[in-house]
Amino acid sequence: MVGQPACPVAPMSRYLSALVLLLLAVSAVPAAQQPPSESSAAEQPSVTFRVEVNYVEVDVAVFDRQGRFVSDLGRDDFRVLEDGVEQDITAYSLVSIPIQRGTDQPLFATNQIPPDVATNERPFEGRLYVIVLDDLHTAPWRTAQVRRAAKEFVERHMADNDLAAVVHTGGRTTAGQEFTSRKDLLLAAIDRFTGRKIRSATVSRLEDYQRQRIIPFERDITRLSDTDEAERGRNALSTLDVLRAITDWVGGIRGRRKAIVFLSEGIDYDVYDFQKREASSIQDRMRDIFAAAARSNVSIYSADPRGLTTLGDESIEVSGDFPEDPQLNLRPTSFLDELRLGQQNLRSLAEDTGGFAAVDTNAFADAWRRVVEDNSQYYVLGYYSTNDRRDGRFRKIDVRITGREGLEVRARKGYTAPRGRPKTSEPPPGNDKTSPELREALDSPVPLPGITLRAFAAPFRGEKPHASVAVGIEADGADLQFESKDGKFLNDLEISVIAIDAGGKVRGGDRSMLNMGLRPETRARVAQGGVRSHTRIDLEPGRYQLRVAARESGAGRIGTINYDLEVPDYSKRTLGMSGVVLTSVSAQQIMTVKPDEELQQVLPAPPTARREFVQGDALAVFVEVYDNVPAPPHSVDIKTSVLTDDGRIVFATAEERTSAELEGRPGGYGHTAQIPLKEFAPGLYVLQVEASRRGDKEPPTLQQVPFRVRPPS
Repeated sequence: MVGQPACPVAPMSRYLSALVLLLLAVSAVPAAQQPPSESSAAEQPSVTFRVEVNYVEVDVAVFDRQGRFVSDLGRDDFRVLEDGVEQDITAYSLVSIPIQRGTDQPLFATNQIPPDVATNERPFEGRLYVIVLDDLHTAPWRTAQVRRAAKEFVERHMADNDLAAVVHTGGRTTAGQEFTSRKDLLLAAIDRFTGRKIRSATVSRLEDYQRQRIIPFERDITRLSDTDEAERGRNALSTLDVLRAITDWVGGIRGRRKAIVFLSEGIDYDVYDFQKREASSIQDRMRDIFAAAARSNVSIYSADPRGLTTLGDESIEVSGDFPEDPQLNLRPTSFLDELRLGQQNLRSLAEDTGGFAAVDTNAFADAWRRVVEDNSQYYVLGYYSTNDRRDGRFRKIDVRITGREGLEVRARKGYTAPRGRPKTSEPPPGNDKTSPELREALDSPVPLPGITLRAFAAPFRGEKPHASVAVGIEADGADLQFESKDGKFLNDLEISVIAIDAGGKVRGGDRSMLNMGLRPETRARVAQGGVRSHTRIDLEPGRYQLRVAARESGAGRIGTINYDLEVPDYSKRTLGMSGVVLTSVSAQQIMTVKPDEELQQVLPAPPTARREFVQGDALAVFVEVYDNVPAPPHSVDIKTSVLTDDGRIVFATAEERTSAELEGRPGGYGHTAQIPLKEFAPGLYVLQVEASRRGDKEPPTLQQVPFRVRPPS
């Protein structure tokens, strides 16, 4: 068994990093997997990618006379007609996702501590949201209202198994957040939102009126201009381009509904005045969004943060009197005309994509509940259209129920066929040996479960300004299909890791090809324990998402996970701490084909990505503590504790280190601890490592890792 590391993966251009500059370059990614196959009514649909342009998928909600969802329909109960021609339903599933409301958790509950591992052990069965915060069309003084409404959605209406991304429309590439289930990261991205809508067109035209009045010999005013019209048009097109890019990208995920939660005051450009330069372009963009949303089964749910408003804030900007000439179309009620224009655009975006608009209301909780309900129970029907022409025409869809009376069917009314030749995938860069199958899988915002994976990432201080991030990846051996040949079991496992920064750029990565030729006894060990590989990635301080993917040659299975990573700047604090790596006696059961040579020197076994251990196992923990100010002489206390889920300490050990060890230069202390689990009752625990300088007013530096102990089987 040999590991063959290759050069880092070159940048890829099709990631939705939830960041606008990248979004505008994104296009839908076709992949080589098939659409969902027929499944039972209780079965959740698998995540698949778009495969052919004539494959159509439609979400259907069916209700009885009392308004209750009807959940006992099978594929044969449905008929789908496209332009009056009956279609053969080739894919069917019932999506029924439990609705879980956000609840307040105990302060120290382990689910309040971000996990330090990521896994696809649990198939993705949640809802998929993109929260779009339209800073280009939100007044600065309503920033707090948008943040509050968006946070309410995340905190109170997202379930633990949902995924969401945050996108800002204004091009701030580091403000958004990749798809994640971690609410703390989503809330942080929402806090980075600031409205920057330009002034009202009414204010701009009134200013033009006042200016013309004071210019000598120009008192005959016949037309008022919006001096901000060009910027207003650019902002409108930018926002619509972001919505279109998101719609195209998430449309590649089949078998489930996708929702865009759009918080905006609406496009403030009068698209019905064709004397305006961008009116027709904006209308074309709107039609493109409707067509793309229909093809991709994406619904937009828009919400106006102004709620019930008298527009008093806008009127504060007014100076001077309004003209008395009615032909100038400028009066105090012009503010209300703008409000209606923006809300009309919000309604159009929502209703024409199968969503709804929450306008003229302060009850966002009701709107958010409706969003969740819309995306929790529905049928998914897929078919290959008998009309495969790429003519750009609208195709009407009619979904009917056979043999059942009195049922209400809600489904989209049709879709617009694509036009022209299909786009071809870009060839991979010359120095990127990643297989096309793995490359396409890395584009998925949801984890793919073909191979069960677990991964951890622990930053350590590296060569300035970089950190050295230790990454460990484990693949379950039961998912690997070996070929028996000449007394050996053969399989290749391709593993790729890439790090995407907050701006959507690939900043590092590694690819390994593990060529396995195993004896029968080794094959049995791999089947029971799995395979482990380690790598190192040098990254500058900042926010990243690691994309981890593995593909085996035996059955061609692919698994992926996404890992949210914060790389600290170790130079900013007096005392800093690396990530935590740990291992156990049982971790040696997993075969390590590519070890981390540095961690081999400080741990009794390779670091593990498992966070569930059998009662009676023993843990070994390693961290580094960085002392950046060695003078004056001082002591550093490092303490390792284990706490129960309600905060009780059940294990503690401590050591004292002195700055004399550093010989007057900034440096680090390696800290290890052994934790026997024999006396630990089954349940949830938190491993906590903290370090502090004696006499220092700075708070201790701290790392926490949740884990579970289970009884012996």
